[in-house]
Amino acid sequence: MAHLLPSARPFAITLVAALCLSACGGGGGSGVSFPIAATPPAATNPPAVVVAGPPKDLGFTDTAPVPDAVAVPPFVDNVATNQRGDARYATKDTNAGVRVVAGFLDFWQPSTLLVDAGVSAPAQGSFPAVVASTWSGVPGDATDGKMLNTDVLNRNIQYVVDATNARTSAQELAAYLDDRRGKGYSISDGMGPLTSAWRTATQQVTTITGIAADATTVLYNDGGNDVGVAGAANPGFGTVVDLLKNIGENGSTEPAKRFYKYARPWRWSNSVKVVPALEPAKSGTPATDGGFVSGHTAEAVRDAIASAYVVPQRFQEMVARGLELGENRILAGMHSPLDVVGGRLHGQAVATASLSTGANAARKAAAYAQAQSVLTAAVGAGDAAAFNAFAHSQGTATDRFADHAASKADYLRRLTFGFKPVGDTTKPAVVPKGAEVLLETRLPYLDATQRRVVLKTTAVASGYPVMDDPEGWGRLNLFDAADGYGVFNGDVVVTMDAGLGGFNALDSWRNNISGAGKLTKKGSGTLALGGSNSYTGGTQLVAGTLQADAAGAFGQGNVYVGGGTLVCNAPSTITMAGAYTQLAGTTLQLNLGGNGAGRLNVAGVAALDGTLNLSFKPGFAPGAGDTLTVISSGALTGRFSAINAPGFKVTPTYTGTQLIVRFDA
Repeated sequence: MAHLLPSARPFAITLVAALCLSACGGGGGSGVSFPIAATPPAATNPPAVVVAGPPKDLGFTDTAPVPDAVAVPPFVDNVATNQRGDARYATKDTNAGVRVVAGFLDFWQPSTLLVDAGVSAPAQGSFPAVVASTWSGVPGDATDGKMLNTDVLNRNIQYVVDATNARTSAQELAAYLDDRRGKGYSISDGMGPLTSAWRTATQQVTTITGIAADATTVLYNDGGNDVGVAGAANPGFGTVVDLLKNIGENGSTEPAKRFYKYARPWRWSNSVKVVPALEPAKSGTPATDGGFVSGHTAEAVRDAIASAYVVPQRFQEMVARGLELGENRILAGMHSPLDVVGGRLHGQAVATASLSTGANAARKAAAYAQAQSVLTAAVGAGDAAAFNAFAHSQGTATDRFADHAASKADYLRRLTFGFKPVGDTTKPAVVPKGAEVLLETRLPYLDATQRRVVLKTTAVASGYPVMDDPEGWGRLNLFDAADGYGVFNGDVVVTMDAGLGGFNALDSWRNNISGAGKLTKKGSGTLALGGSNSYTGGTQLVAGTLQADAAGAFGQGNVYVGGGTLVCNAPSTITMAGAYTQLAGTTLQLNLGGNGAGRLNVAGVAALDGTLNLSFKPGFAPGAGDTLTVISSGALTGRFSAINAPGFKVTPTYTGTQLIVRFDA
C-alpha cells in the first residue's frame, strides 16, 4: 500500500523544489537554499538547508589516442609482414610479429637479429638474402645468445623448475590435454554451462581424452577438428566457425621463434620435469625449436578472443581460459613464463588485426548474431537475460571460472607470473590501434573512444618484463576491461537502450573506479555498479536504472536523481559521501535485508521527493509493527510522495536526519 503526503505540502519546500528544477537542468549548478518549514522569516527560524543540484561536469572526457603511427607502426596495419622465409620481413623493423614482442630484447640478445633459425631467403630488391643461422639451439654453445638481465632470465627458468616439480596429477593431466588437443577444442570448456551446446553447434570433436597407457606413441596426433566444422558444411553454425578459423590469419609464431632463438626451459635446466607422457613429443631439432614465443599460448588466446566476441556472456571466462592454457604450457615443462607472456601479446595482436579489418566486418557481425540465436535456443532461454543467467548458472564444482574474484586474481597472476617490475612503473598506459574491437560486443553501449578509455584505465602498471611494448599490447587486462572503467579521468556519459537487449539492457561494472570524473547515466537500460568506488565527480541519473551492488558504489561525490530509478541492492548499507537529491517523478528502490542491506546513509543533505519502493531480500522480512530506519543523513528535507512495500501499510516518520518506517499489515 502507498503512503501519500498530505496535500498541504509546505509552500516553501514546493517553491524551492520548483526553483531547483528550473535552475539546475544541465550538468552544473551550485544548489539552492531549501527551507525546512514554511514560516515567515524570523530570528528563531532553523538555518536553511542547502539542497545540491546536479554535480558539475568537468567539461571534458578522457581519451586514449593511438600511438604515433610513424614512430610505432600499428600491428593491425602490418600484420601481413609476419612471415618467415621472406627477406623483406626478416628484421624486427620489418616484421610485425617480431616487433610486437621486442621487449624481450631488453633481457636476451639473440646470436643474430634476423628471422634465420633454420630458414633462409633469397634477396628481394634492396633486401639482402637471409642465410640460415648457425644457432644450435643448445644453451651454453658458442652459437647461443647473450643474457642481458641474468636475474630475470634465471628466474624465468627457475619458475618452470619449481612449477614442474610441484605439479599435481590433476595439473599434469590438464597440461597434457592442453598440449595435445586442438587448442580450439581445449579452451571451449571455458564456456561453462554453454560448453555442451557450443560443442554440438560447432561440431567440435577430439580424439584426445586422457593420457594413453602407452606413452611412447604420444605425439601431436589429435584426430579431431579443433574449432569445428565451418562454412556450408555446418549451415547452423558454420559462420561462427569461419570466424574462429580466420582469427589466426598471419598469426604464425614461427617468425618470432626463429628471430629470438631462445631455448625451451628443459634445455636450460635438467631440473625441469616435462610431463612424462610428453617426452616423445620433445623436438630433436633444437635449432628450429625456439621457446620464445609460445605458439600454443598465442593460438589459445586468439581462439579465446574470437569465442568471447561471439559469446560475450562468457567473455571473462573465455579470456581467462586462454591464459590458463598458457600457464599449462609452463606446467607441462614446455615453455617458460616469458615465452607465455610473449604468446599472449602476439595472440592479442593477431586477433585484433583479424577482428578490426574491414573485410571481416560482415563475417564477425553474422557470427555474433548466429552464436546468440543458436545458443539461446539450444539452452531453452526465452530471451537475452535468461541466456545470460544460464551462462552463469553453475557453481565452481562444474564451472571452474564461476568464482569471479578468484578468476580475476588468477588472470592478473597469469599476466606477470610473479615477476617484479624492472622498469618505470609510472608510464601512462597506451592502447593499440584497433584494440577497442575486443570489447565491441561486451560493452556495446559504449562508443569506440570510450572502449579505448576502458582499456587504458584497466591496464596493468608499466615496468614488467617484456610487457612494455610501445603499442600497449602487453599491459592490456581484458578481464578487468570487461568490468567497465577503472578510472573516471573525465566526464563519463553512459547511454543504454534496453530495447536492444543483452548488455544494452543490463550490465554490471565491478571494478573499483577512482578518478575525479563524473558519471551520468542516460537511456532506458540498467547499469549496476559493484565496486568499492572512490571517484569524486559525482553521479547523475537522467533516465533508466542505476543500481548500487556495493556499499561504496557511488564514490565520493554527490548523487542526483533527476529521472529514472536508483536501486540500493548492496549486501550492506549504501554510503553516500556527499549529498543525495531526488526529484519528483523519480524512484528510489531499497532492497532491504540483514546486516543493514539496502539502507541508505547520506553524509550530506538528503533532499527527498518522488517515490520510495521498499522490497525485501530472500530470508528477510519485517513483521507487523516493526520499524526500520531506511535513510540516515546529515540533514533530511522533503518528503516522498508515495512509499510502497509489498504486503504492508507503511507509516513514515521524518526526523531532521532520518526516515523511519513502520510496517503494519
